[in-house]
Amino acid sequence: AVDYEMNRAFMLTVMVSNQAPLASGIQMSFQSTAGVTISVTDVNEAPYFPTNHKLIRLEEGVPTGTVLTTFSAVDPDRFMQQAVRYSKLSDPANWLNINATNGQITTAAVLDRESDYIKNNVYEATFLAADNGIPPASGTGTLQIYLIDINDNAPELLPKEAQICEKPNLNVINITAADADIDPNIGPFVFELPSVPSAVRKNWTITRLNGDYAQLSLRIMYLEAGVYDVPIIVTDSGNPPLYNTCVIKVKVCPCDENGDCTTIGAVAAAGLGTGAIIAILICIIILLTMVLLFVVWMKRREKERHTKQLLIDPEDDVRDNILKYDEEGGGEEDQDYDLSQLQQPETMDHVLNKTPGVRRVDERPIGAEPQYPIRPVIPHPGDIGDFINEGLRAADNDPTAPPYDSLLVFDYEGSGSTAGSVSSLNSSSSGDQDYDYLNDWGPRFKKLADMYGGGEED
Repeated sequence: AVDYEMNRAFMLTVMVSNQAPLASGIQMSFQSTAGVTISVTDVNEAPYFPTNHKLIRLEEGVPTGTVLTTFSAVDPDRFMQQAVRYSKLSDPANWLNINATNGQITTAAVLDRESDYIKNNVYEATFLAADNGIPPASGTGTLQIYLIDINDNAPELLPKEAQICEKPNLNVINITAADADIDPNIGPFVFELPSVPSAVRKNWTITRLNGDYAQLSLRIMYLEAGVYDVPIIVTDSGNPPLYNTCVIKVKVCPCDENGDCTTIGAVAAAGLGTGAIIAILICIIILLTMVLLFVVWMKRREKERHTKQLLIDPEDDVRDNILKYDEEGGGEEDQDYDLSQLQQPETMDHVLNKTPGVRRVDERPIGAEPQYPIRPVIPHPGDIGDFINEGLRAADNDPTAPPYDSLLVFDYEGSGSTAGSVSSLNSSSSGDQDYDYLNDWGPRFKKLADMYGGGEED
């Protein structure tokens, strides 16, 4: 590769010659040379980290602000006046800071080897170095931090809960110690019972099996069923060593011949004594008795109510019943109508004065109507009010009528016409018959009246 910073120009000598010899008698050389000069143009190159990946070692737990190292990059453009700036590209736990000018790296938090961001005791972070050239160029570098373990985690005991029989036998509790640190800050562990309270060492004993395991068992011949908090002190082998007092909840219960906790024993192990269990059973019996008495009382009351209903006439018992009223219309208010309004009106003024639009079915049509001759006073077949009342009674007594008021249309045509039959009219010019009464029949018969009853106009 051509590098401007290594060599700005190249001087070459090029020679050319004939492959075949020149003809005899030619006095000149068969080859020729020429000099070639090649100039290299400088371009912006990306800065780079000389040691990539860079590995450093330090103990975990160093305080915040501790200077770890200087992770600087080199800009190959020596003949350009450029500045390099640094920044973080990847810092999973956000533990580090880098100086933007000189690349000095300091801690932003306490580095913990037991963190989930640590893989095989190594923490990795990536940094970016960029110049201000045209166009700008950048390079990346990876810093690896190997964390040396210190004894900063006290051991823990497992399990947190256990179960044992109230009488000592082969049934014991196996416990183990766990430490987040690594060798030599872990086992062998020391297990012991505290001296306070004194009942712990009086009732329990602990036996170490090896560096990581121990057994907890009863010291006395019998311990009442219940839940007991047993404190155990466990100490690691670090320098300096760390210890922890762990509390194991032990359920002591009666067991069968197989060493398994019985059903009653499970209740007792929940922390209830024999007296409490008896009290609970008595309360359950009392509750069941009350429920049974309530059910019997409800059945007896239902039976008495059913017997009482049989003694009462269903038609007389109106309590909590839906009463059915077979009524047509709105009751007595239907009788308050002025039936005289349904009779044939004497004039049409109230109809003619209305604006055009939808009208009721009982209104007479608007427009010129024939003027019928005045009917003679003859015995009326009956008042229209009586006629409507008669129809109302028929509707009330009709079992097929709908259960609501309906519109009843009554067409009363009268008993006949005083005009008689018009079949007697013919085209005869005989003057024996008087047709003057045609003038009383209205505008529709005016032309006929003019033809036959005109008198002088003929």
